[in-house]
Amino acid sequence: MKKQWMKIIFVLLFTSTTLVYAQGTFVNYKFDADKTYLIDLKDGTQFIGTILQSDTQLICLKTNSLPKIEIPVDKIKRIAIIQVSKAKDGEYWFANPNATRYLFSPSAFMLKKGEGYYQNTYLFLNSINFGINEHFSIGGGLEFLSTFGTLAGGDFSPIFFITPKFGFEVSEKFHAGGGVLYASTPGFDSEDSRSSMGIVYGIGTIGTEDHNLTGGLGWGFVNGDFSGRPIVTLSGMTRLSKRTALVTENWFIPTDAYYGIFTYGIRFFSEKMMVDLAFLNNPDIAQGLIIGIPYVDFVVKF
Repeated sequence: MKKQWMKIIFVLLFTSTTLVYAQGTFVNYKFDADKTYLIDLKDGTQFIGTILQSDTQLICLKTNSLPKIEIPVDKIKRIAIIQVSKAKDGEYWFANPNATRYLFSPSAFMLKKGEGYYQNTYLFLNSINFGINEHFSIGGGLEFLSTFGTLAGGDFSPIFFITPKFGFEVSEKFHAGGGVLYASTPGFDSEDSRSSMGIVYGIGTIGTEDHNLTGGLGWGFVNGDFSGRPIVTLSGMTRLSKRTALVTENWFIPTDAYYGIFTYGIRFFSEKMMVDLAFLNNPDIAQGLIIGIPYVDFVVKF
């Protein structure tokens, strides 16, 4: 059973702002004195504060450190309304671009309607996920080695997978959800057959998109045969700065006793891109490589 679970694991293995104005469209707009604005200048400078007054030539802004600053309209690239919580020490922290997923397993946060992302893991595993609405997303992908390997042999029989997911907000700091990770692979016993495997899971996430912990239970299956005991997952992320976070994802697999696979690493991100540099480890792996097996992925959000 341990080998079967390992097959399952390894085979299956912008923002919160609202852009409201672009240059040339806000000069006659009546700004709300109670809202917080982000102003991006063409030279890359950013200001955060409340707008005192504006005309066709200047916008007057009040920040935490300056009671009044005059910004020429022709120097402005964009203006956006932001949440006060996204302004930290006078700097704008864009929303976590990939709060819906840790390294491989999901959190209970959902993509918004129309949002999506492309994820590449180890260069060979490629997937796309897309938000259908606030409570449902769908994704899928291909593994490139099997794709091109079977094409070269004259038979297109790649490893592919689909990942439907649903979720909802229970309270401000608790989300719940579930889904299926289904994969189809070339048959283990015959070259002419295919095998299906995957996990049906439920998850709960405590915290915010920047600091959270997710627990989950999943029942693995191979060719319709479900495991009698669930796999247990425990994952977490904490944002260290505007562009970095720590991330961990841990799987506890039922064998005679529960067998753990642990990951830990650092995440680097911008508003639309993200890279994970992590290690996959457990006592068996550590005997040969004490820090674990390197794990690399990147995500592009759209």
